This record gives sequence, C-alpha cells and structure tokens, in this order.
Amino acid sequence: MSALTAQDRQLIAATQGGLPLVPRPYEHVAQQLGWTEQQVRERLSAMLQSGLIRRIGAVPNHYRLGYVANGMTVWNVADERVDELGAQVGALPFVSHCYRRPRRLPLWPYNLFAMVHGHTREECFEQAAQIQALLGEACRAHDVLFSSRILKKTGLRLAQSGNPSATN
Repeated sequence: MSALTAQDRQLIAATQGGLPLVPRPYEHVAQQLGWTEQQVRERLSAMLQSGLIRRIGAVPNHYRLGYVANGMTVWNVADERVDELGAQVGALPFVSHCYRRPRRLPLWPYNLFAMVHGHTREECFEQAAQIQALLGEACRAHDVLFSSRILKKTGLRLAQSGNPSATN
C-alpha cells in the first residue's frame, strides 16, 4: 500500500464527510480543490485500487427511511465454512453488512454477524428465518439483537494536519 500524498489528503478531507447531494458530485469536489472532475475520478479510482480507501458508497439513515427495527443477527456456524456462508449471507438484498468475528466461549458461540433492517421487529425475524434457511444444517445456533439507541456512526477521519483523528 502506498503512502498518502498531499493531494490524497486534500481529496480525502474534501470527501470524508460525504459527497455532496448534487447531480455531479465529483465535479463539485473538483471545483473545491481546483482540480478537474476527471482528476478526482482518476485519483479516487487509483486510491481504491491501491487500498488507500476501501469503498465509496451511500450510507443511508435507516431510521429516516422508515426502517426502525435494526437487528444484528448472530450465527454459530463451522469455522471452516464461515467465509463461504458469510459471502452468501452478505449477498442477500436485505443484509446491509455481514462479517466474521471470533467466538468468546463459553458465553458467546457466534462467529458470523449480519445486520438486517425492517419496518418492524417481525420483519427482521422473517429476514433471520431466510438466513437460517440459507445456512441450513450449518447453523448450530442463532439470535437477533435489536438496537436500543442510535449511535453516531463515522469512519476514520483525517484531522486538518493530516493525522488520523480519534475524536470523530
């Protein structure tokens, strides 16, 4: 992975809070930086390819969209199959993110996590049932944990000096 250049830092600082909601967001960012839209697109693409940034994507506010039931489904599946099964679960249209985590035995046997969102808890339970059907006999146990409050979500932010900021 290559180091951040001064231009990379400028681009990250201009976009880390989100792209503007305008018809041509890359053009808007380019104007801010004194770049061309093509330069913004090419540099973002290169940063994705090199691994400097992982993704560019929308982060919806599920509550404002009416999805007030948010359930983290947790699954106990065989460790040798968790990657394969996780890819299948993560591809489901109602799963917003899916990942592997270590077990914390004896109290926590779950190693596969998948976040689902619904208008009601019942809808989340229906989605969990679909995941369980997909996992079949590989599923040894599962649960659904519901959000009790909304926390501010942000990724890593670069401070004005260019150092990662732990305050956001």
